[in-house]
Amino acid sequence: MQFSRSSGVILHPTSLPGPYGIGDLGSSAYAFADFLKASGQHIWQILPLVPTGYGDSPYSGLSAHAGNTLMISPEKLMADNLLPKDILEHTTRFTADKVNFGKVIEFKKKILKEAFQRYKKSPDTKLQTEFLSFCQKHAHWLEDYALFVALKDSHDGKAWDEWEPRYAKCKEETLEKARDELSDEILAEQFYQFLFFKQWHELKRYCNARKISIIGDMPILVAYDSVDVWKNNHLFKLDKDGKPTVVAGVPPDYFSATGQLWGNPLYDWEEMAKDNFRWWIKRFESMLENVDVIRIDHFRGFAGLWEIPAGQKTAEKGKWVSTPGDELFKALVETFDDLPIIVEDLGVITPDVEELRDKYHFPGMRILQMAFGGDSCNIDLPHNYIRHSVVYTGGHDHDTVVGWFRSKEGAGSTRGAEQIKEERQKCLRYLRSTGKEIHWDFIEAAYASVSCLAIVPLQDVLGLGSSARMNLPASMEGNWNWRYRQELLNDETTKRLAEITALYGRDNPLFEENL
Repeated sequence: MQFSRSSGVILHPTSLPGPYGIGDLGSSAYAFADFLKASGQHIWQILPLVPTGYGDSPYSGLSAHAGNTLMISPEKLMADNLLPKDILEHTTRFTADKVNFGKVIEFKKKILKEAFQRYKKSPDTKLQTEFLSFCQKHAHWLEDYALFVALKDSHDGKAWDEWEPRYAKCKEETLEKARDELSDEILAEQFYQFLFFKQWHELKRYCNARKISIIGDMPILVAYDSVDVWKNNHLFKLDKDGKPTVVAGVPPDYFSATGQLWGNPLYDWEEMAKDNFRWWIKRFESMLENVDVIRIDHFRGFAGLWEIPAGQKTAEKGKWVSTPGDELFKALVETFDDLPIIVEDLGVITPDVEELRDKYHFPGMRILQMAFGGDSCNIDLPHNYIRHSVVYTGGHDHDTVVGWFRSKEGAGSTRGAEQIKEERQKCLRYLRSTGKEIHWDFIEAAYASVSCLAIVPLQDVLGLGSSARMNLPASMEGNWNWRYRQELLNDETTKRLAEITALYGRDNPLFEENL
């Protein structure tokens, strides 16, 4: 698919400001959309919307289809008469800059239960009809997900392989009994999903009406502790007891000398191919209902995935195993009229990855932070870009531009002190920069480039340092919790971004038909 010359900002909704401990789909989300419009942006890129499990990572969700109910706006629930107006008087006081997931989960569970009880007593037939319609439309994933969460709660939040064996093994007669015993809990979980998607689609319509397109992120893998693996053991490389025989990761890289041990189970591609990849087709259907463009994370995994024997402590002792990406995308192209996709083609990129990407005309990525190592042929240097590409100053796994510029040996990458110094000096020469406003220099270089899309994390628009980093790969704590303060999005920042956008002709809607 061809995209028009456009630009936008990466911000996950959990990073929005607000009084409830985590960014949500209420007024601050609409204010951010207004900022995008005022600054000439036509793209809002987000991370996966899925409900998170252990570690709070949106790349390790409990479901490939469900939404993260922590993002449900109490403000909008009050407007729908599902919460009392004085809810703030009884709210735990939260810090503004970081998400305390433990406190937020406790608070959101409490108010969602209150909203569900009010719904059951409500005479609002319109809301009841909408809920029923939602349940019918999404039954193919919603019923299993609601049961999964209800069973997980009844087992004190433990992973499914630690449940009673009769539940872990998905014996149908046992599950039927569980559906009866946990019927109210299951209905509640379905209602929470209804609330999330109701609020999400209201926000998406608001953005689309202002010619702002949503780019959503699809992780190539799913978490072991997910409804997808629990209900579909046969689609994954598991032993007879449901334990992974191999797990996913990447070999030693920029971020870690021992590689990244993700631990996700790997797909049994032969089994998936038997029904022409139906599981994947359903997954893409869900994504395309919720976003305008899909960014596929770790695209190189569709040519080959790094398989690590289960039980390894690092990702070093693995091997590349080929995957049938061509067959999968052929099935997807035959199913969907349009596949608006961009791909994260970073890491160990071999010719087969490039061939797969180019065969289906998917734009790949360029990362400006990665441009200043190596020689003048480095594909991340702007003079080597092609139009059919997407340039980022950095992504969710990278440091902020200011943090990268100030980085030190051993902090966030495998680079040594001399390499950091050389990259910094080359960066200043290449950008003709003094380094005083390095984030704006990066933004201007990205926007001036020939790439059809230029996308910048909000942290770089705001010129924030490493404390605003979203994720540090190969680390287990302190990730995914950054939030910004509303006052940082001031008129000066909005005007400056708008001027750069107009100067380099990026103030266009994403799709040609919207021009």
